[in-house]
Amino acid sequence: MRNLTILKAGAAPIALGLALASAPAFAQTAEGEEGAEASAPPTIVVTGSRITNPNLEQSSPVQVVGAEDIAIDQATNAEELLVDLPGVVPGFGNNVNNGSGGFAALNLRGLGTNRNLVLLDGTRIVPSTLTSTTDLNIIPVALVERVEVVTGGASSVYGADAIAGVANFVLKDDFQGAEISSTMGITERGDGRRFRTDVTLGAGFDDGRGNVAVSIGYQNVNPVLQGDRDISSTVFFVDGSEVGSGTTLPTRLNGDQYDPDTGTLVPTYNTFDFAPYNYFQTPLERFNVFATANYEVSDGIELYTKGMFTKAEVKLRLAPSGLFGDTWQFPLNNPFITDAIRNSLCADNGIDAATCAAAGAATDPEDPNYVEVPTIINRRLVEQGARETTYTTNQFQIWAGVRGGLTSLLDYDVYATYGESDRNQRNINWGLKSRVQQALRAIDANTCADPSNGCVPINLFGDGQDVSAESIAFFNQPAGNTVSTSLTVVNASISGDLTEQGFLGAATPIGIAIGAEYRDYGASQISDVSFGTQDEVLGTGAPSPSYSGGYDVKEVFGEILIPLIEDSFIHSATIEAGLRYSDYSNTGGSTTWKAGGNIEPFEGLKFRGIYQRAVRSPNISELYLPVTTGLATLANDPCQGAYAATNPTLESICIAQGAPAGSIGSIPSPSAGQVNATSGGNPDLDVETAKSYTLGLVFTPSFIPRLTLTADYYNIKVEDAITSPTTGDVITPCFGTNSGTNAAPEYTNPNPDSPACERIGRNPLNGSLNGGGDTPGLLLPLTNQGTIVTKGVDARITYGLPTGFGGLDFDVGVNWVDSIKFQASPTSVNRECVGQYSSDCSFFNGEIVPEWAVNARATANIDGFGAISLRWRWIDGVRYEEAADPEGILEDYLSIPSYSYFDLNARADVSENMDLTFGVFNLFDKEPPNVSSYIGTTAQNSGNTYPSTYDVLGRRFSVTARLRF
Repeated sequence: MRNLTILKAGAAPIALGLALASAPAFAQTAEGEEGAEASAPPTIVVTGSRITNPNLEQSSPVQVVGAEDIAIDQATNAEELLVDLPGVVPGFGNNVNNGSGGFAALNLRGLGTNRNLVLLDGTRIVPSTLTSTTDLNIIPVALVERVEVVTGGASSVYGADAIAGVANFVLKDDFQGAEISSTMGITERGDGRRFRTDVTLGAGFDDGRGNVAVSIGYQNVNPVLQGDRDISSTVFFVDGSEVGSGTTLPTRLNGDQYDPDTGTLVPTYNTFDFAPYNYFQTPLERFNVFATANYEVSDGIELYTKGMFTKAEVKLRLAPSGLFGDTWQFPLNNPFITDAIRNSLCADNGIDAATCAAAGAATDPEDPNYVEVPTIINRRLVEQGARETTYTTNQFQIWAGVRGGLTSLLDYDVYATYGESDRNQRNINWGLKSRVQQALRAIDANTCADPSNGCVPINLFGDGQDVSAESIAFFNQPAGNTVSTSLTVVNASISGDLTEQGFLGAATPIGIAIGAEYRDYGASQISDVSFGTQDEVLGTGAPSPSYSGGYDVKEVFGEILIPLIEDSFIHSATIEAGLRYSDYSNTGGSTTWKAGGNIEPFEGLKFRGIYQRAVRSPNISELYLPVTTGLATLANDPCQGAYAATNPTLESICIAQGAPAGSIGSIPSPSAGQVNATSGGNPDLDVETAKSYTLGLVFTPSFIPRLTLTADYYNIKVEDAITSPTTGDVITPCFGTNSGTNAAPEYTNPNPDSPACERIGRNPLNGSLNGGGDTPGLLLPLTNQGTIVTKGVDARITYGLPTGFGGLDFDVGVNWVDSIKFQASPTSVNRECVGQYSSDCSFFNGEIVPEWAVNARATANIDGFGAISLRWRWIDGVRYEEAADPEGILEDYLSIPSYSYFDLNARADVSENMDLTFGVFNLFDKEPPNVSSYIGTTAQNSGNTYPSTYDVLGRRFSVTARLRF
């Protein structure tokens, strides 16, 4: 088996350390028994230290995706390189549609996309969002040599945000020659086509003193609609019934639906199936350029630079927009309503018959008989077509630095980097509320009372599809915003050996690294008037107000790694420590540190451990986002339906929260399983802190050549976590649990004295938790009161078996999560979410975190042909959250069995310069589980399943051709 060796990271300003003798990143062809036994133990280059001595070994465990894995899996974007690693929970990616921000994100250990760092050659990348999240779509996949993931905290090495760890994309170094590759993939159903092509050129010059390389790439991913898959063609409620959105057609007024056959309002209504319009795979088009150069001016002085530019366009698609239960001022002289509708509206508002008739005959708003009544309207604007959102990101970053030997023992590295990202959001087919309100005030079928702006009246009645194209053109105005971020980093470090001799006679010298860093972050969100106004763009939930902010940080850091014993009464022992002091302009000073070591009683068995204190300073969104009202997931409202009128305590709570007394008994259920939620930034937030430790072993027995086993226990506790309450944290303390059904809830143990009751504000017209800007819904403020704890074990086994035809290699990675607990505040539920799913668990974790996860690969390397690889991914069975109320949920939705997926790939070495790779993914066309579209949060639980955890595309095929010369 070949060994991975220390690689200089091209233009990387931070040198990489050497890990323990651990599992190789990928299995290689076995070269025969004798050669394998004679070779040195396999090693991995890891992220996690600035100390550069290749003889020193760090104590932090690492997950590695190597070059062979990257090539044979035919990944088209960076998120695919990480998502199947045990311990990595899917973040926002191309399977998230409703709730996506148009970017792909990493979520380590399920602690959130904002609690890890994504690095490129060990350096920070300009974030793409106001929450300091790096968009994985900007990573130049064609140049990635390997990906190294260190979990459990790395703030002492890389600074804040690395609470859960880091993912470092290490690029190919000193590339020479040319490489052209193209990948084409498609699903068995004939949709979801993926295409990626890259051209990379590199050359050395001046007798090898310099190198320059450039890579140009293009990627295009076609969409897959939920309507084109059986599981998602119909929306299911948690009780198993086919129930879509209450914003439907024909029009509903104050909860009753218009009957076009009779011209009256009836108390029952049909729901709207919104799923078929949504994407299971969001379309993406990306163009990227990456260039790097380095030149050795003289001994001890090497200049280097690199730069990247990415333009990515992501599209989202939702069901048609509509009037989603807001309160409208409805004129009683509207020319499109019948006398029966007018009489119903008058009765709802206590208007006598004579006044009602006179209002209906009024000619315009100046008529003294003119009357408008507050009316809740639900109407799906199908005539307008599906809602579409396009995110266009333009990102660039440049690096420049100098490095070299300071002395015979020490190296230096000084660099600066600057990057900017602009992410433009453009919404079409959504509609503007103010213009719909203007169009409702009509003198006749063709004339608005206020004809400015080219107003055309809107007909919400008729047969349910009578909104004219002229009216749509009036109120269907585009809206959007631009999120801009910038990052400046200046870093200087010295690393190497402290002395020529080791400690206490050890042959390996002491390794050190010291340095200083300055970072400056800036961000802004600039919205047009429509997008920045609360409740103006129909169907958007929260507005996107304009705001800006920034902060800077000055840091000093140091590391030391001391070999204590070598080849004595034990084989080896090493200790290490690191310290970083940070001074933030927004939160002041903070200190992070690490201490650890490893001991090898005899060659082939090593124990390792490390303890770390990490911090995360609040990001710009958490500090400065204005308070706005958006949406949260809630299947049923305790105040809805008839039962509330039979329970005096429950009734009093509903009224105290703003529900009119007359609405009790008829408050409608949440629209499409969503309710209003009000939250925003908090400028008084402080840093959150994490304490983590890992304890593990590495076993490479000499009596079983080519076998490597690693196992590491991890424990991470985040205190003073920046969190907001979940919906359950607000609903349950106030109302208790539901003893009825989801359609007809019966909350029999409400507690009016609970402070949580004061965090709910209802629609003043009908008492619901839906409506316009006068309905705050659930109040979910950000605080430093949260606590997060996760612990478990990562294990990996690799083994290479030589054969007559080449070799068989096996690589098995296992993650066991013992616990992942989240408590938003001391009074909130301390919920356990490992192996469980619900709205509240999704609110924190995002995707499902199974108790067990396995990723195994068997590869047959065939001399003269190439390789055949079979990968098995296993997801442990999960269940509905134990702390949540299961009443009214279909039994089949309360658990998901374990899932196995198999991928088969084959690489054929056509010639010395060309190879072809063929792949079949989800080999047995495994269908995803059906748990309804209302059991989790909207972003993650979509199309009746969890599309980022379970494969929703079905069997698909891919082929890659690569030419090198």
